[in-house]
Amino acid sequence: MIRFNRAISPFSVLSFDLDDTLYDNSPIITAAVQAQIDYLNALPGYKKQGPQFWQQCRERVVQHQPELIDNVTQWRKHTLRLVLSELGFKDDEVEHHAHSAYQAFADARSNIEVSEDVLTLLDKLSQHYKLIAITNGNVEVERFNLKDKFELVLQAGLHGKAKPHTTLFDQAATHLRINNSEILHIGDSLDSDVQGANNAGCQSVWLNNQAQAYAYKGLADIEITNIHALTHLIGK
Repeated sequence: MIRFNRAISPFSVLSFDLDDTLYDNSPIITAAVQAQIDYLNALPGYKKQGPQFWQQCRERVVQHQPELIDNVTQWRKHTLRLVLSELGFKDDEVEHHAHSAYQAFADARSNIEVSEDVLTLLDKLSQHYKLIAITNGNVEVERFNLKDKFELVLQAGLHGKAKPHTTLFDQAATHLRINNSEILHIGDSLDSDVQGANNAGCQSVWLNNQAQAYAYKGLADIEITNIHALTHLIGK
C-alpha cells in the first residue's frame, strides 16, 4: 500500500532510517543487551545488585549529563563506567571492563543480515537517486551488508542531535549541497523520522508497519506499509 497525503516536490536524495526500517531491530537489540549482561554477570558482585541496577545507573548518568540523551553510544559507555565504579573496581579495571562489555554489546549489535530483497531494492533505487542514512541508533553499518550502500551515513551523537531535531537533516543537505526539500526521508517512526524530516523542510515517508502509539500528530507526505512500495518512486 502507498498513500500520498501531499503532492511530492522533486527530490534527488532518499534518506533511510536504519533500525526497524531496513531490518527488524528487536531481536538484534535483545541479543546485544544479553551479550553485555552475560559479560557483566561474570564479574564479581554484579548479579547481587539486582535487576534494576543497570537502569538506575543509566538514569543517574543522564541526570548529570543530559546531553547524552542524543548519543546512545556514549550514554551506554558512561553507564558502564558508573556500574563498574559502584562495584568497587579500580580506575584501570573500570576502563578495561567498560571497553570489553561495550565491545560484547557492539559485536552483537552489528550482527545483522539485511535480506537480499531489501538490498536489491536499494540497488534499484540507487540507479535513480542518491541514497543516504540518518539514524538515531549506534549500529556500525560498515560491519554488515549495508556497507557501501549509502553515500553518507549520519548518526545521532556522533554527528549531531537525535531526530526529530533537524541537525542531521540540515547536515545532510549541506554535505550534499542541495536544498532540504530535495531529501525524501523514509523511516518507521512518526515521532523521530516523520516529525524530524517535516521540521527540517525535507519530505517524508512513513513506513507504517508496527502497532505503536505516537505523540506526533503530523502527516508524512507518503505512507507505506511495506518497504517495497518504494518501487513506485521509480515506476516499477
